[in-house]
Amino acid sequence: MKAQLVQLSTPDGPFTVLARDGVVLASGWTAGMAELTGQVHPSLRPDAVEEVTDLGGISSAVEAFYAGDPAPAMAVPVRQQSGPFRAHAWDVLRQVKPGSPVTYAEYAALAGNPRAVRAAASACAFNAAALFVPCHRVIRTDGSLGGFRWGLRIKESLLAREAA
Repeated sequence: MKAQLVQLSTPDGPFTVLARDGVVLASGWTAGMAELTGQVHPSLRPDAVEEVTDLGGISSAVEAFYAGDPAPAMAVPVRQQSGPFRAHAWDVLRQVKPGSPVTYAEYAALAGNPRAVRAAASACAFNAAALFVPCHRVIRTDGSLGGFRWGLRIKESLLAREAA
């Protein structure tokens, strides 16, 4: 299966998206595809990748996010594969309102299991589709940022942008 790869310039640095048939498989603030493909479930990894300059609605959604409108990114189709809790937790992340981050404990409760805080944190850690599945909207109970695959500077920037 062939996929497309685009690298977009953002205020937070290069943002690369790996997609197939208009569906995001992986994305993140990197210039290297290798940092993305390791997060893609083996059954979804493409056999070949074509570099392109635009991915239509996906590229437009990233531009809209950085122009102050995060809603289009939540409408972009995403395909990730994992167990039932993690898959559901990723869907739940897309419902967390921009500018209203939730704690890991709140996120676990929203995902249907208030005691599964570590599983909720794991869903964030294994999220391959950053921005489109907004794991940056989950913070620690004490209000600190917690972790973020792409760095705390970018997480802080994303949260500040959404709060504005």
